Amino acid sequence: MDGQPLLSSQTAGEAHTLVASGSWTAKNAEWLNEFITGVLALPGSKKRVALDMSGVIEFDTYGAWLLERLSEAQRERGESVKVTGLAERFAGLMDAVRQAAHELPATAPSENPILAWVEGVGRHVSQLGDDLKDLLHMLGALGAAAVSAVRAPSAFRLTSLVHHVDRVAWQAVPIILLMTFLIGCIISQQGFFHFRKFGADQYVVDMIGILVVREIGVLLVAIMVAGRSGSSYTAELGSMKMREEIDALRTMGVDPVAVLLLPRVLALVISLPILTFLGAMSALYGGGIVAWAYGGMSPDIYIARLQEAITLDHFKVGMIKAPFMALVIGIVACSEGLKVRGSAESLGLQTTASVVKSIFLVIVLDGLFAMYFSSIGI
Repeated sequence: MDGQPLLSSQTAGEAHTLVASGSWTAKNAEWLNEFITGVLALPGSKKRVALDMSGVIEFDTYGAWLLERLSEAQRERGESVKVTGLAERFAGLMDAVRQAAHELPATAPSENPILAWVEGVGRHVSQLGDDLKDLLHMLGALGAAAVSAVRAPSAFRLTSLVHHVDRVAWQAVPIILLMTFLIGCIISQQGFFHFRKFGADQYVVDMIGILVVREIGVLLVAIMVAGRSGSSYTAELGSMKMREEIDALRTMGVDPVAVLLLPRVLALVISLPILTFLGAMSALYGGGIVAWAYGGMSPDIYIARLQEAITLDHFKVGMIKAPFMALVIGIVACSEGLKVRGSAESLGLQTTASVVKSIFLVIVLDGLFAMYFSSIGI
C-alpha cells in the first residue's frame, strides 16, 4: 500500500540486497525495527548488504537512525552497507544523524581544586554585591513611594494597609503567643535546672527578663514573621509577576511599588513591634509559670524580681529593633518576589531565598544593634 513501509530482500551468495520503499518514519517504527533486527540476525558468513532507497517517499530522523544502526552493525561484522538511491532532500538529515552518532561526548576539562574554590568564592561575593544592590534599589523605591504618599495622602491605599496589618499582626497573634510562651517556659526550666546547682535561683528571673525583653523576644518574633509573612509576600508578588499582573499595572500607568509593596512593608513595620511586645509578655508569663511549678518560686517574688531586673532601657532596646527588622524583612520579601521569572520552580527558589536571607539579615542586624547599644552603655 502506498505510504506504508516496504522492504524486500534477496540473497545471492554473500550479497544481500534490500529494496526499501514507502514511509520510513517514526509512526512505522515497530515494523521497521523488527525487519532491521532480522537482517542483522542473518546467520552464516558475513554478508555484503546493498540498500536501495529510491522508493522511499517519507523519511525522518528515526528512519535515518535505522540506516545508521544497520551500517554500524555491519562495520562491526567486517562489512559495510552500500546505500543508493536516497533522495537529495533526505541527504542532509542522513548526514546530520551520521555525524551525531559518531560524535564523542565532550569531556569536562580537569580543574585545579584551589582555583575552582577561589572562583566559587568570587561568584558568591559577586552575587552578594548584586543582592545588596537590589536591596538598596528596593529601599530607594519604597522611600520614594512613601514620600509621594505623604505629599498626596489621598492616593495612599489605606484599605490595603489595614488588610495587611490584619494578616500580619492580628492573625499571627495565636502562634506568636504560643511559641514565645513555650520558649519562655524552656528558658525558665533550664535556668532553674542549672542555676540551682550554685544556689542562684533568683538570678534565673534576671536572665529570663533581660533575654526576653532585650534580645530573644524580638529576634524570635522577627524570625517567625519572616517565615510566615515574608514568604507569603514573596509568593504573592511572584505569582503576580508570573501572571504579568505587575506588568499590567505599569501599562495602566500605576506604580506597583506604591500599590503593592508600600502597604505590605508598612504593615510589617507597624505589626512587628506589636507582636514583639505581646510575645515578650507571653514569654515572661511562661517563665513565671515554670518558676512557680518547677522552681518553687511564688508569683509575687517572680514579679518583684522582674521589676528589679528589667529597666526601661532594656524594653526600649527590644522595641527599637523591631521596626528595623520589619523593614529588612519587607524589603527582602518584596525584592525576591519581583525576581520570579515565570516558572513554579523559580517561585519556590525565590520564596526559599526570601526566608533564608531575611532570617540571616535579621540576625546580623540584631548583632549590629547589640554592639551599638553596648558601645553607648545601654
